[in-house]
Amino acid sequence: MPKKRVLPYIIMGILKQNPDSTGKELTNQFNNEIGEFWRASHSQIYPELKKMLTDQWIEGKQKENNEKEIHYSLTSKGSTILERWIDQPLTELPVNHDLFSLKLFFINDQKDPRIKQLIKNERELIENQLSHLYSRRKLLFNNPHNIQENYGHYLILMRAISRNEGQLEWLNSL
Repeated sequence: MPKKRVLPYIIMGILKQNPDSTGKELTNQFNNEIGEFWRASHSQIYPELKKMLTDQWIEGKQKENNEKEIHYSLTSKGSTILERWIDQPLTELPVNHDLFSLKLFFINDQKDPRIKQLIKNERELIENQLSHLYSRRKLLFNNPHNIQENYGHYLILMRAISRNEGQLEWLNSL
């Protein structure tokens, strides 16, 4: 069964929050906030933008001083489609591409020395990720007003922190 495209909805969501964004600014969102839980490259984003323009989900305007730079905005049609997508209930959890778990799965011997190294490496990765997440929380949500203005983003960040803290707790119990 083909995987349903999600990227156009992400782009529309970004444009809802940041109207008049360029393709570069959209791509940067995947390097920052959205990149914490979803990945997309410019080679995926730009073809999607073209299709969305054709479908009239978004519109693009060139600036007079730079014809190459297109600023995208959500159309009313796109806004309606985005809201319908958000309203659809989730029916399954996402498949997790967890290489750490996959590698552990294929090690049968409890005394295999690679287990300790895998755990050590995973712990370091999670500690680094937690450090990054804590700094993002401090930067973005340093007061109740910022939390209120971007509550969904705050919840996702707190979920990521909680998930990583739980994984670290499990690793430390081994």
